[in-house]
Amino acid sequence: MTPTLRAALWMTGAIASFTAMAIAGRAVSHQLDTFELMLYRSCVGFVIILTILTVSGRWAEVSARNTPLHLVRNLAHFAGQNLWFFALTAIPLAQVFALEFTSPLWVAALSPLVLGERLTRSRAFSAAVGFVGILIIAQPGSGGGLSVGLGAAALSAVCFAFTAMFTRRLTRSETTLGILFWLTATQLVFGLVTAGHDMDISLPDQSTAPWLVLIGCAGLLAHACLTTALSLAPASVVIPIDFTRLPLIALIGAVFYDEPLGWALIAGGGLIVLANLVNLRAEASPVRRKTNLHNL
Repeated sequence: MTPTLRAALWMTGAIASFTAMAIAGRAVSHQLDTFELMLYRSCVGFVIILTILTVSGRWAEVSARNTPLHLVRNLAHFAGQNLWFFALTAIPLAQVFALEFTSPLWVAALSPLVLGERLTRSRAFSAAVGFVGILIIAQPGSGGGLSVGLGAAALSAVCFAFTAMFTRRLTRSETTLGILFWLTATQLVFGLVTAGHDMDISLPDQSTAPWLVLIGCAGLLAHACLTTALSLAPASVVIPIDFTRLPLIALIGAVFYDEPLGWALIAGGGLIVLANLVNLRAEASPVRRKTNLHNL
């Protein structure tokens, strides 16, 4: 089996995990708020990471030398994930996923400020095309127009972009397992503080507990599958496979939740995917790869 085919198989795991997390998040939203959801997701993830570290004897990979950067990264991810879970309850699933796919475009636009990378023409063009896609989906001039749900989904993509950029900095000196330890540990604290600020935390019951376990496992599995796929094949091959999440979740939304498939979603989502493909192709060019290596 070729590395590309193995990467594609790993991506099916990532797609299934991201989709399952969205469905499970919507299923428990009527009983738990997003802070409580994040608290229990972090609990499940933290237990899994502790088990892996202990069984594999890899505690040496957990370091406190980048604690401030870990805190900033995980705060951005915590905010983005809360906004993402909220958006799942407020707008169609396909809109959430379409706006989530703008995250790489925000990375391209913001990396000159955060990472000191150069803003190339291709990055600027991709960001502009992606922004047009956002406007088409949001339709700010229409009667339905902008909504809290659309705003939450769009802001979650920005938060995920900052998460990705801070992760890129951390991977220069940290292992994936070390990063995941601090992710689950700090977000467990964040979740406990935000969910418990009113001294009223809803406890899982027999109807919500299975969904919460699924959310915690799916979140870690999705990122593990995506990371493995990227280790086997270049991003220009792997990421376009992830875009199949959009038609898949649109189909699920239409069949199980009676969500409409309008022209705005199709056109705007298509532009966002196109913008990502243009950016990926430019990043995969020999000249750009050489520049990226020079910046490491």
